[in-house]
Amino acid sequence: MATEMGKRLWETVGVVTSRVLGREVPAPAGPDEREALAALLVAEARRSPAHARELAALMSVAGTGGGAQGVPEQLPTATRHFTDRKRPLALLDREASRKPDGLPKVAVLHGPEGIGTSTVAYRWGHGAKRFPDGTLYVDLRSGSVSTAPTAATVLRRFLPALGLPADSMPLTVDERLNRYRVLLADRRMLVVLDHAQSAAQVRPLITGAPGVFTVVVARRPLTGLDAVAIPVEPLSHKDAKSFLAKLVGGPAMKAAREALPALLEDCAGNPFALRARAEHLASGTPVGRRAGAVNAPSPVRVAVEDAYGLLAPDAARFYRLCALRPWSALGAGAAGAAAGVEEAEAQRLLAELAEAHLLEATEDGRYRYRPAVLAHAQEFAGREDGMAGSAASVRRAVEWCLRFAVRADFAALAGRWHVSALFEQFGKGDYADPGAAIEALAAESDNLVEAVLAAEEFGFVELVCPLVEALWALQLKTGCGEALMPALRAGVRVADEHFAGTRTAGRMHVQLAFAHMDSMRDDEAENELRAAADVEALAEHPRGQATAVESLGLLRLRQWRFRSAFESFEEADRALDRIGPGDDGEKDLPRARALLQRHRGRALIGLSRFEEARQRLDAALEFFQETLQEDYNTARVLTDLAELLCAQADFAAALPLIDRASALLRRENATAHLRYLDGLRDRCAPHGQ
Repeated sequence: MATEMGKRLWETVGVVTSRVLGREVPAPAGPDEREALAALLVAEARRSPAHARELAALMSVAGTGGGAQGVPEQLPTATRHFTDRKRPLALLDREASRKPDGLPKVAVLHGPEGIGTSTVAYRWGHGAKRFPDGTLYVDLRSGSVSTAPTAATVLRRFLPALGLPADSMPLTVDERLNRYRVLLADRRMLVVLDHAQSAAQVRPLITGAPGVFTVVVARRPLTGLDAVAIPVEPLSHKDAKSFLAKLVGGPAMKAAREALPALLEDCAGNPFALRARAEHLASGTPVGRRAGAVNAPSPVRVAVEDAYGLLAPDAARFYRLCALRPWSALGAGAAGAAAGVEEAEAQRLLAELAEAHLLEATEDGRYRYRPAVLAHAQEFAGREDGMAGSAASVRRAVEWCLRFAVRADFAALAGRWHVSALFEQFGKGDYADPGAAIEALAAESDNLVEAVLAAEEFGFVELVCPLVEALWALQLKTGCGEALMPALRAGVRVADEHFAGTRTAGRMHVQLAFAHMDSMRDDEAENELRAAADVEALAEHPRGQATAVESLGLLRLRQWRFRSAFESFEEADRALDRIGPGDDGEKDLPRARALLQRHRGRALIGLSRFEEARQRLDAALEFFQETLQEDYNTARVLTDLAELLCAQADFAAALPLIDRASALLRRENATAHLRYLDGLRDRCAPHGQ
């Protein structure tokens, strides 16, 4: 249910349930109610072969295909040069080989920044031979607390790697955790949770499966976990010198013989500091701290001070301005905007800072700051760029995020109506297809949330709501409302304070409502939708009011309250009647009414009012197929009509509609919907020959 097709399948189960049991049955809430309903459906299946076939077809759609194949190997590559660390490696061996006793096998590798805790985990994991079922890995580091990965978002990555089809993702975190534990129960796997920020963040992901070993990497021991704490200590003087020699070679070590004692003292056995200094040592660059630097005992800070002091003025300014917000990772576009330079120049400077160990390259070609480096850059930005320069930089970065998100959202969902005029101003992004636009939005999603929060904090209120509006395609198509929640809540706060009683406020409440729906918080969703309808009525904006009431009807469909859903769609249609010639929203009327025809048809199928449903769906099909020529919605209506015919046992007539819908959706690369249609075809095939 965490995807669009999952929600459709859930609604279809509700339709079948009402038909099989002969009455409208509210959707079950929680496992106990689902178990009770399943028993009723199985009893009916035993009584009726037709019902048995219908249930079997639905189960086949929900339970096959789509998951990752093979053994997951997600652990990052270990570094080439590795020195000492015999004790932590031995302690990891001991905990991993402990005989099963009912307690989870968990170790926490901990140490100060730059000490190499992650490197120890990678090296040990790649060398371990006791995990034939593979490794799972996640980096829990994030730009800010607001965007830090939660158990729900981590499981979105882990479950498909364990073979669960992506379009069968459970909706709630509790159900995801249950599925995770079931899938791990009989496997022998290593799970690495890197850069954990707290015990609470990782505790739900720890399993008692006897063959699973969980390694948590953190700055401190995380005493809230029942785990073996394994400290990673600074390298000894001898090992630090050996490590440095591996990095730079013997000739460079000899050439810098006089500077080595002070350098090793400054680095204090910290591998990050040694690596940063090695670049200078190999090139013959002086490695003393720059004059006037802040005196700090941390070897990481000392190394950062040295690297910063060697930067050219343009690179130093770029380094400072890109760090003003805790972005999760930066590409050349966002970084160039923050610093006010062209994208090509930004790419050059990002690579230069990575060479200086002031940035880390990520697997997707972007760059991020270590926490200590970020703190240093922000401190010097405050000193050297001032409040005005810093605010201007943040605004440029937010405006880049806004333009990017608007254009990608427009490309992903071209047919929807917009509140902000920026969609028409910026136009559609240049993407191969809507799926590519969604992928681009997903890759930047953490930064887009951070941009919304930055705009609110800096008082750029006119940027907040358009940016939130541009998250709609991502929210609708990926079901990631929970991850976007900080931005969605900020949109409502800003709209209610600065744009109360406007259509902007109505849109913000609707988007927050859909995020609540994604997490099955139906009461909160209904409250937001009713607030949106009230705001839109106050704003005398019938198009927005219709959208809010229509969305309430969609909530009712998901709750299997088909009669109430139909009434909401009727109310939404009456709101559209108030849009006259020349009024705002007039051009959207045909599409809006066609969608409502489709929704009413779906509700009528649930009520077994088949002839009326057919009329509504035929009208919607004519518009989407002939007038708008919109493949995706044409295919969705064809699917509705096929399900209607199946409900009437007219399987032969349903098959051609399924084939037509499949042909359209192959062009859209709608894999999940195609699999659903395959199941519907299997349900019809024995009867359609």
